[in-house]
Amino acid sequence: MAFKAITNVFRVTELRNRLLYTLAILAVYRMGIFISCPGVDRTALHAFMQEQGKAGGLVNLFNLFSGGALGQMSVFGLGIMPYVSASIIIQLLAVVVPTFERLQKEGAQGRQKLNQYTRYGTILLSLIQGVGIARWLASLGRSAAQGEIHMDQVVVPHDTLWFTVMTVISLTAGTAFIMWLGEKITDRGIGNGISLIIFAGIVARLPSATSEMYTLASQEVVSIGAMMGLAAFVALVVVIVVYVEKGYRRVPVQYAKRMAGRHMFAGQATYFPMKVNVSGVIPPIFAGALLSFPATLGQFLPPLRSLENALNGSMWLYQGAFVILNIFFTFFYTALTFKSEDVADNLKKQGGYIPGIRPGRQTADFIDRVLNRLTFGGSIYLSAVCVIPSVITGVMGVRFPFGGTALLIIVGVALDTVQQIEGHLITRNYEGFAGPRNKRIRGRVRMAA
Repeated sequence: MAFKAITNVFRVTELRNRLLYTLAILAVYRMGIFISCPGVDRTALHAFMQEQGKAGGLVNLFNLFSGGALGQMSVFGLGIMPYVSASIIIQLLAVVVPTFERLQKEGAQGRQKLNQYTRYGTILLSLIQGVGIARWLASLGRSAAQGEIHMDQVVVPHDTLWFTVMTVISLTAGTAFIMWLGEKITDRGIGNGISLIIFAGIVARLPSATSEMYTLASQEVVSIGAMMGLAAFVALVVVIVVYVEKGYRRVPVQYAKRMAGRHMFAGQATYFPMKVNVSGVIPPIFAGALLSFPATLGQFLPPLRSLENALNGSMWLYQGAFVILNIFFTFFYTALTFKSEDVADNLKKQGGYIPGIRPGRQTADFIDRVLNRLTFGGSIYLSAVCVIPSVITGVMGVRFPFGGTALLIIVGVALDTVQQIEGHLITRNYEGFAGPRNKRIRGRVRMAA
């Protein structure tokens, strides 16, 4: 069945062209990884990153989501993270600033204006982060001179104002180009362009991570049993992520009889789905970034180094703080993106109601109660998926090449892309990857939504 669906993908001319266009854009993105910023010894930086295993603080986070571009000091070093941060900031402003809130409700024209503000915010954040990266590179040379770190070669041979300016311009231009590539994929390709770029960056590191694990096993640094256990654990995590990400709570909805012209339509019983994990991977990213700030700022503010040492010195303290922040951001981001009052008002306008619940305020309160229970379960699920790999690394001494956040992104983006491909197939009377039975189920869900 799956093989037949794959062959159907290439029978649809428009879908085939979209897939090829998406792959071409991603290939351009990956080729840009090998374009270095001027004034940086790429070999020295790469050797330092490999030797240390981490760059410290937010640098390590950026290196993950840029597909290793920052570790090679590519012009794509900042990746798409400034765009993601700008998008989240605009969403927050839409809640507290009336102007942004009004634009959000103006339909396509308002969204276009908000997208424009997001692009401006991306450039601004890229400039700020570019300065931080340039000064971090320069600090490596000072740390090496003082004997704080070991480095055979100096990363920045000439630390001048011109070097800082060129680094900031290169990184900002690279981020703007990646943002343009992502928007092109969204418009003319398949899937969400920004998500696919992050996905491609993480997946591109799979071969090197697999090779590294094989080397450790061949040198008997890691036992074969540990390797097999790690592989089984990764498969289990993928299954859990797929199961939860596709999980919904079906809230029953009853529509009253209605008159359209001379025809009377009978009442209809249906439901609308509420996802278990509404917030996606945003909370783990926020929590990880916030916990990485002390390590990053500690390079410039010595008083923060004590906080960095405390977090890095105790695995349980760090993981406990991560879980607390992750739960907080899950509730916070869900409250921003899901408006129970709007759902209740739309149901009331369409003549629908939840059986046993009065329309209006009581419906909104009921939806809030259901949403809070789902959000709590979703926050525990996110915390477990992100924390357990790190705990295994610390307790068992088995190196885990990817964190739970990376696995969430890989599986989530893959599911979303496959779902969009299925949508194209179903609209052209082809069966999707899941077969005709799930096609009928998806039809009922879309009708209910």
